[in-house]
Amino acid sequence: MGWQKKILRVNLTEGSCKAEPLNMEWAADYLGQRGLATKYLSEEIDPKVDPLSPDNKLIFATGPLTGTAASTSARYSVITKGALTGAIACSNSGGYFGAELKMAGWDMVIFEGKSDKPVYLYINDDKAELVSAEDLWGKSVWEADEMLHRKYQDPLLRVSAIGKAGEEGVLYACIVNDKHRAAGRSGVGAVMGSKNLKAIAVRGTQGVAVEDPAGFMRVVAEKKQVLAENAVTGQGLPTYGTQVLMNVINEVGALPTRNAGEVQFEGAGKISGEAMHEPRGSQGKPNLITNQACFGCTIACGRIAQVDKEHYTVVNRPEYWGASGGLEYENAWSLGADTGVDDLDALTFANFICNEQGFDPITFGATVAAAMELYEMGVITDEETGGVALKFGSAEALTTMAELTGRNEGFGEILGLGSKRMCEKYGHPELSMSVKGQEFPAYDPRGIQGMGLTYATSNRGACHLRSYTVASEILGIPEKTDPLATEGKAGLVKAFQDATAAVDSTGLCLFTTFAWSLDDFYPQVNAACEGEWTLDKLVEVGERIWNRERQFNLAAGFTGKDDTLPKRMLKDAAKTGPAEGKVSGLKEMLPEYYELRGWDEGGVPTAETLQRLGL
Repeated sequence: MGWQKKILRVNLTEGSCKAEPLNMEWAADYLGQRGLATKYLSEEIDPKVDPLSPDNKLIFATGPLTGTAASTSARYSVITKGALTGAIACSNSGGYFGAELKMAGWDMVIFEGKSDKPVYLYINDDKAELVSAEDLWGKSVWEADEMLHRKYQDPLLRVSAIGKAGEEGVLYACIVNDKHRAAGRSGVGAVMGSKNLKAIAVRGTQGVAVEDPAGFMRVVAEKKQVLAENAVTGQGLPTYGTQVLMNVINEVGALPTRNAGEVQFEGAGKISGEAMHEPRGSQGKPNLITNQACFGCTIACGRIAQVDKEHYTVVNRPEYWGASGGLEYENAWSLGADTGVDDLDALTFANFICNEQGFDPITFGATVAAAMELYEMGVITDEETGGVALKFGSAEALTTMAELTGRNEGFGEILGLGSKRMCEKYGHPELSMSVKGQEFPAYDPRGIQGMGLTYATSNRGACHLRSYTVASEILGIPEKTDPLATEGKAGLVKAFQDATAAVDSTGLCLFTTFAWSLDDFYPQVNAACEGEWTLDKLVEVGERIWNRERQFNLAAGFTGKDDTLPKRMLKDAAKTGPAEGKVSGLKEMLPEYYELRGWDEGGVPTAETLQRLGL
């Protein structure tokens, strides 16, 4: 079991909802969630399709362990051709929505076509119907969530929705569930908006059966203990969340600052996880209210935060006085260090707006940072910004642009393009810190060499969650490697990429890998699912998924030339910190990576590799 063995296919053009059996042969090869949905998408759409056309499809997918008793069993993914990148997109989210969808009896929901008018999908176990969303259209994520809860009068209803950003075509719009958890990257929310699909509301009461219940509970209990006893998953993440990294990464000289012109931020301590615990402002209360866990999670790294009521962003706006989803490391970096802003409450407010209107704070902050550099060069003018001085360090500029971007108004319409298109528009494409059109996150490739190769080769554009070599290079997990060395990084990145693809397909959270290896995952999968699931099989599944995604991108028009980094990373050496004098050693690492992958010199999988993986 593990799988519900059932898919919901929703044709938005026809207004139909039909159940069909899950392809179990594909499930045996791709497991679930990221892998299995990628298989479905690549079989059903032309990779060259316009991401915002009705011919693109949007898949909400769970894994076989989603909704089970395993720790961190909250995960679901949204798979499509990304609006921001034109590459394969798979955006992962936690919260409670994914488990609810699974417990309603569905492994996946596949959306096809485009509705003539705004609609949402309502699922109550086996019942599924499209309902008019004309009253929801134009509303924020928060408003839509509250309206649906009022309508159905069920506190256990779970909602995943787009805000104004998704409706208006902000290219990095995301899909937000449970008000502040998000399938955040690559523009999946823009695809959803292009289909006139506002939300999915789901209630599930069927539960999730596993193949060997007694064996499953034994191995789950054992693995939960491993998480509890680990310093990162049992202490660091519950206390500080992912924000535990801010001061650490700054100290090692790998914190991209002011559009990655620098590698260390003098204000890092003011926006760190530690700072979130400190009393501040008129209230004398900390920014952090409490931590929060997703469904089934024993780590609880989520942050619930509150802006000081006297802060300029909310002083006369009581609608923002409550507690909501707080800063995680990537968000704090993009909104803070990358823009030069060290006002913690301003970052928290901007993050609230990203959640409220549904757009990716990583791409948004990085795009603002690029705009600030262009403004300080005199390329962007006050006339274009509506009089807003887009200077590095300006909290007011950051928060103003967050609100404009969320509504796709004024200069926010330009920012809504993402940094690649914006920088091309102003004649300076080199100032976009992106790969394949997606902005890289909070680790400078000059100070952490493995992350440079990770960004360059990531199938969904620059991403840390496709190969988190920071675990090894900085934290020493599973073993310590030198962050400034290029030797051995090709093998490290490949191993992380394959393992991550497998983990993402289980329905469990990647953060468990600070304590678990695939040796800890496969016994849980084996006890939950039919068939024999070994370590070797799980490794092979991960490699198969990675190559399937690569095939999609190649067919979409990407080539090995897209496996590169911004010129700044390759030519401009770090000026401070341990990496001083270093640039990314991508040219040394990439050929070895291709060879280890079984790809030719152009980055194309060989016939032998495809045959070995059944592709």
